[in-house]
Amino acid sequence: MSDNQSPIILAFSGGLDTSFCVPWLKETYGRDVITATIDTGGIDAAAAAALHDRAIALGAIEHIIVDCRQLFFDSVIRHLIAGNVLRGQAYPLCVGAERGVQAAQLAQLAMDRGATTVAHGCTAAGNDQVRFEVALRTLNPGLEVLAPVRDNSWVREDQLRYLEDRGMPLPLQGSAYSINRGLWGITIGGQETLTSGDTIPESAWVLSANAFSDPQPASRHRLEFAAGVPVALDGESLSPVALIEKLEQLAGAYGIGRGIHLGDTVLGTKGRVAFEAPAAITLITAHRELEKLVLSAAQARVKDALAASYGDFVHEGKQLDRVCADIEAFLQSTQRRVTGSVKFALRPGNLFIEGVDSPYSLLAATRGVYGEAAGEWSAADALGYSRILALTGSLQTRAGQA
Repeated sequence: MSDNQSPIILAFSGGLDTSFCVPWLKETYGRDVITATIDTGGIDAAAAAALHDRAIALGAIEHIIVDCRQLFFDSVIRHLIAGNVLRGQAYPLCVGAERGVQAAQLAQLAMDRGATTVAHGCTAAGNDQVRFEVALRTLNPGLEVLAPVRDNSWVREDQLRYLEDRGMPLPLQGSAYSINRGLWGITIGGQETLTSGDTIPESAWVLSANAFSDPQPASRHRLEFAAGVPVALDGESLSPVALIEKLEQLAGAYGIGRGIHLGDTVLGTKGRVAFEAPAAITLITAHRELEKLVLSAAQARVKDALAASYGDFVHEGKQLDRVCADIEAFLQSTQRRVTGSVKFALRPGNLFIEGVDSPYSLLAATRGVYGEAAGEWSAADALGYSRILALTGSLQTRAGQA
């Protein structure tokens, strides 16, 4: 038993690992446990109440839930949209991008409660252990971080037995799939994602389970952006959080944003996960098309390169590093003219951008018509430009003949 009697702040999801951690930490360290759920999306009022009741029944002296959806958007998602970030050209960082926000809140709660220790329920096999600990140690290098499941090699069966022996409430069992849900989407892990050969069954999808067996009729919609931030859907002004939540239901019913991502984990191994991100995919697709109208080729080229690095840093839990703040500053500078509307159509499994419009349109600004009339230059200008542009290649050819 430790001489330290300050409470332990435990990141609490209500699943088996964090449920097990509550009584184990109390018993092992002889200290009070305060559970904290940092809501970055996907938790309704009923789920929040159930989390509170479970935490108290497990022995927590206090359960705290912090609504960080708007903070998550402001500090992370808006930059993912600005960068059109898709890891592996497919995955919009549905889950994992919020860990920095959650770690910051845990560190703040520890300070507010006079705690010197925080804990999480991550295992040794996943990315989240790294994300949490990198972020926590960046925020407060002196904070003690406990990971009971990882550091003591607790397996699922032993955790269940531990809770049963003490008469503690058990988490719901029976699902063969691990589901994580947040504002930016859902990830689904199961037996099929442990290998690379097969998809998950239709019944395992959460938002789009009936998208193809009971298809929705085609529909047309309009998104509006102001300085890169989504502000309205179908003429209705909404906060970014409300817009994302509404768009998730709308596009999810069509099977938009459904995929399986195969890529590199933080630990350097290959990993595979199914995901549903209808709002993220719709917003990134629409935003990218609007950017094509208002950004120069040079802006887009530099932004794409930096955004790829930004996505890697967020994936690795390094979004609190100063380099991310530097990239965010650049990304936000590029968004000053990303204002306008995007019309899109939805059909089962298909998102089609019908058109974009902006007061900062570079297409509308030119006097020329692509493929029809030059307008901005003469025929002699075009001939001279072509000769100069070909000069490097001509010299290389001439030099190769020597």
